[in-house]
Amino acid sequence: MRVPRRALAALLVLAAVPATASCTAAHGADDPRPAGAGPAALAPYGRILPAPVSAHAAGPGYAFGPGTVVRTGTTDDEEVRKVGELLAEQLRGPSGLPVPVVDGAEGDGIRLRIDEGTEGAGAEGYRLESGPDGVTLTARTPAGLFHAGQTLRQLLPVSGPGTVPGGTVTDAPRFAYRGAMVDVARHFFTVEQVKRYVDQLAQYKVNTLHLHLTDDQGWRLAIDSWPKLAQYGGGSEVGGGPGGYWTKDQYRDLVAYAGERYVDVVPEIDMPGHVNAAQASYAELNCDGKARERYTGIKVGFSSLCVGKERTYEFIDQVLGELAELTPGPYLHIGGDEAHSTPAADYAAFMDRAQEAVAKHGKTVIAWHQLATAHPAPGAVLQYWGHDRTAAPEKAAVAAAAKAGHPLILSPADRLYLDMKYDATTKPGLAWAGFVPVRRAYDWDPGTYLAGVPESEILGVEAPLWTETIATRPDLEYMAFPRVLGLAELGWSPPAARDWTAYSRRLAAQAPRLDSQDVNYHRAPDVPWR
Repeated sequence: MRVPRRALAALLVLAAVPATASCTAAHGADDPRPAGAGPAALAPYGRILPAPVSAHAAGPGYAFGPGTVVRTGTTDDEEVRKVGELLAEQLRGPSGLPVPVVDGAEGDGIRLRIDEGTEGAGAEGYRLESGPDGVTLTARTPAGLFHAGQTLRQLLPVSGPGTVPGGTVTDAPRFAYRGAMVDVARHFFTVEQVKRYVDQLAQYKVNTLHLHLTDDQGWRLAIDSWPKLAQYGGGSEVGGGPGGYWTKDQYRDLVAYAGERYVDVVPEIDMPGHVNAAQASYAELNCDGKARERYTGIKVGFSSLCVGKERTYEFIDQVLGELAELTPGPYLHIGGDEAHSTPAADYAAFMDRAQEAVAKHGKTVIAWHQLATAHPAPGAVLQYWGHDRTAAPEKAAVAAAAKAGHPLILSPADRLYLDMKYDATTKPGLAWAGFVPVRRAYDWDPGTYLAGVPESEILGVEAPLWTETIATRPDLEYMAFPRVLGLAELGWSPPAARDWTAYSRRLAAQAPRLDSQDVNYHRAPDVPWR
């Protein structure tokens, strides 16, 4: 075994989609192209990714042009107004049009409507209707309106004015939690770099960003009660680079930015292992009272907090308390994996205390699935990062925890670890879980993945991106794209939509959009890009 594994958490939404839902867009019911035609021939409603529950082209469309406005209705809902402003901003950039935002529900244009009776929408679903007089986006919540706006963007040309084809989309997500993780501990990434990733994820309806903030190689968030964690522990990274850290204001800014795009931030402080950066910063966190040297390699499992010291629990209480105050979302992730230097009894005792600290500060625990071998607190969420070769007893322990009421986030390493190489020619990345080509990342069913775990126990899916070998934005994007789009579809679309051939065509149709956004993506050979 090697490496890190962690995950995020997310919003609990109520929009489950029946497995029998119609998904005409995914299967090309509105697609007139001949068999074997390239992705450019796909009709607009057949290109939507992730595939909606249903999509039907019908009648003339709406001419999106110089006179187009975004109408936010007649209510005083400031959040709806903000959704409209953000959508208008997203439409202005590619089109070069002014797209003003106005009050009022009536008239031509793009109309945003909250209707608590929107059938089948749940907390994140929506209905999109396009005709000659405009496009109407209807949802029960502002989050649903935001997602509807992202679908609208895909129905428009990548640049310039155009026509939104006439038709209707009815949509809602399969899973409440659809996440992606960024490891900023192994290599440091700036808040602006992570914001760019948030924008890339949100347009495909990913709703959770898991931040792996601490590890042996670096501590990336300022903590007032333990200032040396960032000031000293943040000054290193894999390979001996300068590292770095975020101030609290920078973290708040990122959380707010993500929240405006309906992406919850789940911060992770990994413990009791993966803590060398903390132990290098404060000698008192070590049982022998001696500070450790900073670490710039990629081995795992060698560090452990001192379980027998009461000062250790003062440390985690203060750190988690400050983190909880900064984070409006429901979850704190406490790691818990690869604690090879912590004896099993000590591990269980430590995780009991760590979970108590999370509850004290009003949050719900997420931990890596190794928590199943200890005592998961009531309601604790487990994130599974095992793979095909994971031993049966380990999988059984996770299934037992799920049966006992602990929701699961699935992040199988040989499916969703974005740091795994595509193939032997991939330059960045690792391969301890095997190669993960684009089809492998997509072509599996989260609802039936773990024996003994029904879909009702799956909170969602998450694609972690570990950064031992990834230090730049281009490399991060190359490893994430296009595989993270498969994650988006697995989390959002109904099971009936999961078809590799149809998906690969819709994925290929995203190429002009990715190109226009200057995304550095891998042109997988089994995707019909041209």
